[in-house]
Amino acid sequence: MDKKKWILTVVLALIVATLPLTFRTLESHQVQLLYMGELTDMILGKLGGWASSNQDLSTDKAVTSKFIAPNLTACHPSYGRPDLLVHCCPPGFESPVPFVDFQFPDPQSPKRVRRPVQLVDENYIAKYNKALSIMKSLPYDDPRSFARQANLHCLFCTGAYDQQNSNTPLSIHRTWLFFPWHRIMIYFHERIIGSLMGDDTFALPVWTWDIPEGMVMPDIYANMNLSFFHKVRDFSHFPPRVADLNYLEETNLSPQEQLDTNLAFMYNQMVSGAKKTELFMGCTYKANEGYCNSPGTIESAPHNTLHTWVGSNLEPGREDMGKFYSAARDPIFYAHHTNIDRLWEAWREIHKHELDIKDPDWLDSFFFFYDENLNLVKIKVRDVLDISKLGYSYEEVDRPWLNKRPTPSVPPKVARQILKSKENENQFRLSSDFGPHGRALDASLTVKVNRSKNHLTMREKGEEEVIVVHGIEVKGDAYVKFDVYVNMVDQTIISPKSREFAGTFAHIPGGGEMMKRKIDLKLGVSELLEDLEAKEDESIWVTLLPRTASCSSVTIEGVQIMYIK
Repeated sequence: MDKKKWILTVVLALIVATLPLTFRTLESHQVQLLYMGELTDMILGKLGGWASSNQDLSTDKAVTSKFIAPNLTACHPSYGRPDLLVHCCPPGFESPVPFVDFQFPDPQSPKRVRRPVQLVDENYIAKYNKALSIMKSLPYDDPRSFARQANLHCLFCTGAYDQQNSNTPLSIHRTWLFFPWHRIMIYFHERIIGSLMGDDTFALPVWTWDIPEGMVMPDIYANMNLSFFHKVRDFSHFPPRVADLNYLEETNLSPQEQLDTNLAFMYNQMVSGAKKTELFMGCTYKANEGYCNSPGTIESAPHNTLHTWVGSNLEPGREDMGKFYSAARDPIFYAHHTNIDRLWEAWREIHKHELDIKDPDWLDSFFFFYDENLNLVKIKVRDVLDISKLGYSYEEVDRPWLNKRPTPSVPPKVARQILKSKENENQFRLSSDFGPHGRALDASLTVKVNRSKNHLTMREKGEEEVIVVHGIEVKGDAYVKFDVYVNMVDQTIISPKSREFAGTFAHIPGGGEMMKRKIDLKLGVSELLEDLEAKEDESIWVTLLPRTASCSSVTIEGVQIMYIK
């Protein structure tokens, strides 16, 4: 029987070896039939199973890899909100479609330079406006149409697609796929727009909301006579209103106060709170390991906060920008995400690319997008890590937030005395573990969190001290936001401009069943504790400060400290 198995093994191996050549011959120009890779994996998996049952000879990558990829023929309705079933699937998705592997653009072709939107001229605006009008006029069965482009976000961000070789839904938010997937989407969208206007140098504009010159909604998106205007927005946030990067509810800050708060907030999200890869990029998300559900600093805010700030206050979920299923219907989405992409590059430069992810399961995760020539393209994460090879760059702008390191709102020694006095008066909860049923965040909550006895040694080894608010469960469909502070004594005088600010939880509900799972919020605080003169303390006081009324529907299992190498 073993002899027969090995004969069959050799035959099947030959079949697998000749499949790529066969399909290249049939389709030509490296066009492949979608999901032949799945058949190959299935055969190799069977071979691996037989081999391992004998001498454990199989070490094939197809058996061990845990990259993420969509099954385009397994698309289904998904929930944009708990009360709203949406249908984002493209026409004819049930049938496999030929695809081509991604090819880098000709290195000799002109580079696309993405400029801040406030710097583009009238000629650029006119050409872009015309191309966007053409895109909006294309029929829905054309994957280049604006409606189909918008639905890409709905497909990959609400769990409409299943993963390959699985019935598990795929969603790219709150994971390490957040940055590369959006880069891919923006890349192809930009090339399609350029093709429609007949300009291979066209580059999307950037809403540089992280610098003072760009902190107001750009005029072209508020002009009712242009294709960039979108009526499903919060009109009270139109120019000259300064954007609130830490948006919770309406505030009474002056424009200058809002600007200063934004810059301090950006320092925390880009610098002090983002010193390790997971803290910035989001959690590790692999096939067959479940959905991890823990966003990085920038995704939580200002990404989520600005989506909500732009969305309409007249819609139940602050659509369009305020919900995953509808966000890309608004043309400002693309300017928002070019800036998200620019900030990813800025963070990589700050750390000299030393924190780039090397995990092959991340690098080999792949997606499918239509290009400007109507080709369905298979593109991997590893393909989009060098933007110079992709043929685009960003016009250099200042990063004023780099020099906005906050200072304590109260002298640290005074704060420590006040906190110990309050502890003696039993004003704080001493246990940071709230049990399996959690605790509702219906009011401000301060807990004493003990640190590792070896925390000084860990810091010397370069490990980042991280506050983990774990087991966050959000019920309902409202936007949820709470801030986290360390050693705070007076909540009436604190803000992101205070060194006590550790970070924020800004949550856009929705995105499929898997995104209803409990969330862990991880906040890097090594630099913060140093500035608060608390690096040698055996414990710290952590305050969770609700910022929206919807926090009453949030439960939390506890607060703890961990260390990331």
